[in-house]
Amino acid sequence: MAAKTQKQRDFLNHLEAYLAKRDGVDKLLKISRYTSKLILSSSILPHAHPLTRGLKSFESSVGLSRKAFRLGKFIQDVNALRSSAQEQNRDNHFYFLSLLAYGGEGIYYFVEQIVWLSKSGLLKPSLAREVQKISAWAELIGYVGSIALKREDLKELDEKLKCLSSSIEISEAREESSDEVREKEKVLKMKILMKKLSILQDFADGLMALADIRDGKGMIFSPFVISSAGLLSALISTHKNWISC
Repeated sequence: MAAKTQKQRDFLNHLEAYLAKRDGVDKLLKISRYTSKLILSSSILPHAHPLTRGLKSFESSVGLSRKAFRLGKFIQDVNALRSSAQEQNRDNHFYFLSLLAYGGEGIYYFVEQIVWLSKSGLLKPSLAREVQKISAWAELIGYVGSIALKREDLKELDEKLKCLSSSIEISEAREESSDEVREKEKVLKMKILMKKLSILQDFADGLMALADIRDGKGMIFSPFVISSAGLLSALISTHKNWISC
């Protein structure tokens, strides 16, 4: 039923709801930025071509715009940490992973505000270079924690799927209707797929954070590879945000 409603939804209304979200606009900017970086890194255009200079300027401008969109975003991680602390029936392992995921991401978003203020000219330009390593390390720690948490969630979802599959087999053996259970199974499979895509996205973003820490040194951190990882992450984020709004 939910899928049917989604298909019948007016596209422009859906697009309006998507663009009304901060993350919606941010991910479209991310797609634009990493598409530009991918074109530049692939050497499709000659170095002296006017469009090459235009793409470099556009990519830099979009990067700064995305930092502005993150203003105050660290608050969501503060609230996520508070919520995880209030959850019942959770062990210390869960709290530790939550601290890594939300704490690392929260510090990253907070420091990015300083980077933005520095690059926009309000603070001294050298400050951005001084704090960017802190930002990259916090981001990487956040992704490590996020991947670990999502793997735990994935295990729980897999267990639920096994139980539903068993229920369907029992219902079919008794010649009873299992339509409702099958619908739940479809929803659960979709959740598992989205969770796997989210983990893949975290790996791609983590690779970019590691590239920032190593200043792009190493074959795996070539501009083409990092641009491809950024574009993959942006497309997955856009898809997740689109179906959730």
